[in-house]
Amino acid sequence: MSVVDDAAFAPAKKERWTYQWKELYDEVIDSKLCTGCAGCVISCPHDVIGYNHEEGEYRPFHLEEELGFDDCIHGQKGCTSCTRACPRFRAWEPEANEHLFARDRGDDEIAGIYSDIMLTRASDDMVHKMGQDGGLVSAILIWALDEGYIDGALTSFMEGPASDWKARPGVATNRDEVLESAGSRYTYSANTLAINEALERGLTKLALVGMSCQSSVPPVMWHRKIGKIGKPITFNLGLLCSKTFDDSIFAELFEAKYGLDKHEMVKMNIKGVFQIWMKDGSYHEINLKECHAWTREGCTYCPDFAAEHADISCGGIGKDNDWTLTIVRTELGREIIQRMIADGSIVARPGDSDPAAIELMRKLSIKSRERWPAWASDVVRLGLPEKKKPVAATA
Repeated sequence: MSVVDDAAFAPAKKERWTYQWKELYDEVIDSKLCTGCAGCVISCPHDVIGYNHEEGEYRPFHLEEELGFDDCIHGQKGCTSCTRACPRFRAWEPEANEHLFARDRGDDEIAGIYSDIMLTRASDDMVHKMGQDGGLVSAILIWALDEGYIDGALTSFMEGPASDWKARPGVATNRDEVLESAGSRYTYSANTLAINEALERGLTKLALVGMSCQSSVPPVMWHRKIGKIGKPITFNLGLLCSKTFDDSIFAELFEAKYGLDKHEMVKMNIKGVFQIWMKDGSYHEINLKECHAWTREGCTYCPDFAAEHADISCGGIGKDNDWTLTIVRTELGREIIQRMIADGSIVARPGDSDPAAIELMRKLSIKSRERWPAWASDVVRLGLPEKKKPVAATA
């Protein structure tokens, strides 16, 4: 009778997670992979990571000086919270996919894993009017609050007068606050930062409304077992996003070149061009190529256009200004959308009724993934079409 070494057949032990601010600074912040999502900020149990939520900044930084800005005394002692929360550190994409879908995406899932695509709009005329495109995000938040799925939403508001167009993170807990936060700004707001306000108010079931980089924060936290900070986020609404612009675009382009005072603007949208509506009823279009110089640095390498780790991803890339392209990804997302359709809170039609919108989503997803550098986690570039090599001229 032979003796079998059980250790030879035992599953390999998972490598102990020891990465801290030093690795995060080197691999994400200094390398410019950082999107400014503030996941590391809200997760830090020692409150030693600050955040510049200002023009030209939107990035985290270390507050303590003992070891310099690129290292952390708490990290040296074993704290790893910041790297566990970062949705751009190491194998963040497959880890989030594994947590949400129990598998990684295939190479044909360039816009992430999903179960359905549809076009939706809010049934309530006021919600539809005050929201962006179809008003879906506002409709979902109001419905989810009424139905007890959430008791608050981490979203963005205008800082000071609405006419200042300066976005800030905040918490919405009722219909009026949801509608106050409605609409798109196309500048950045790290909505995750509102979680401290929500917890101070005793809220325990939160929706996160965020751009694609922010919507990856919760599942990355959950997969890496960061602890209690990620538990209150129970619902995740992601916004389709190819880039955001620095706040300086208002003064340096819209006003300086076109004479458009931000205090006179009432609405903006992007439909192939930057659309701006003014208080006097006038409408203006600005070529997006002119806006590229004001692209926020945090968007330079971001690979995720389609908010691939949200429960529901949505955005206004269809041919119609009053419908929202809606990508249902998780079971929770499907449950909420189906219940809202059933009770008439939203109107829906098949996504293939606007095939150009779906094709545009694919094209923009490819374009975003191409920005992810080859020296970073290579799985993020999975599915990108190979570029054809130019054919050499023959004599």
